[in-house]
Amino acid sequence: MDRIGEKLLDVAVGQLGYRERPGQHTKFGHWYAASVVRDPQYRTAPWCDMFIAWAAERAGVEEYVGRFAWTPSHARWFETNGAWSAEPEPGALVFFDWRGGDDIKGIDHVGIVERVEGGTIHTIEANVDRVWLRRKVRDRDEKIVGYGLPGKVAENLSRVSVPVEEAPAGRPVEVRPSPASGALALTLSDDAGGSSAPLEPAPLAVLAVLALGWAVAAARWRPRPATGGRHRRRGGRRRPGARGRTRRNPELMIR
Repeated sequence: MDRIGEKLLDVAVGQLGYRERPGQHTKFGHWYAASVVRDPQYRTAPWCDMFIAWAAERAGVEEYVGRFAWTPSHARWFETNGAWSAEPEPGALVFFDWRGGDDIKGIDHVGIVERVEGGTIHTIEANVDRVWLRRKVRDRDEKIVGYGLPGKVAENLSRVSVPVEEAPAGRPVEVRPSPASGALALTLSDDAGGSSAPLEPAPLAVLAVLALGWAVAAARWRPRPATGGRHRRRGGRRRPGARGRTRRNPELMIR
């Protein structure tokens, strides 16, 4: 059994014997309604799959098990992640269609495989015998559509992840692109340990042109003398009623 299935089963075993409360209320439905979908209708919804979502969250493996209340969608999720199988294994999720179909669309129940013995599987299932969370023994051909493999989900996810060079313990890994020839490469690094974010390299020729432009502008600039916050008018004659204004001095004007 892989480590993910082992963790999931450890949590599930601890819930054996749980019984639905009056009005179809369960702690799993209440948790799902508050933490996953924020919809009070799920408090009294069928809870076989919500129990699995709850157990996966408690075990810290929800990324590989999924969090669903609708069993066909859950099975399709495994199929999409390349983790759908016709063969059982401990820690796998087993999906049932009580009408005996073999299509994912017809699935209406799910449990967890605890062990496989010949032609039978031993499971842990919620919302069985109307109100219980119990162990069950199922025939391998008993209306089973297929199996979802959380360990396979984890394996497939690890294949698409980008490996990075390991750093000494306690130090973050920082990945930087190699600077192009003749270009200046800049990076912004996260102090908390995140990967650096590269900035677009700027050619040296462009930087040289910008520096020359700044130098020319600085050479032509002359400081404006303090004038008490007033602007000098261009004409040499004082306008009627414009008291307190001074005549312009051509030598103080900015060219």
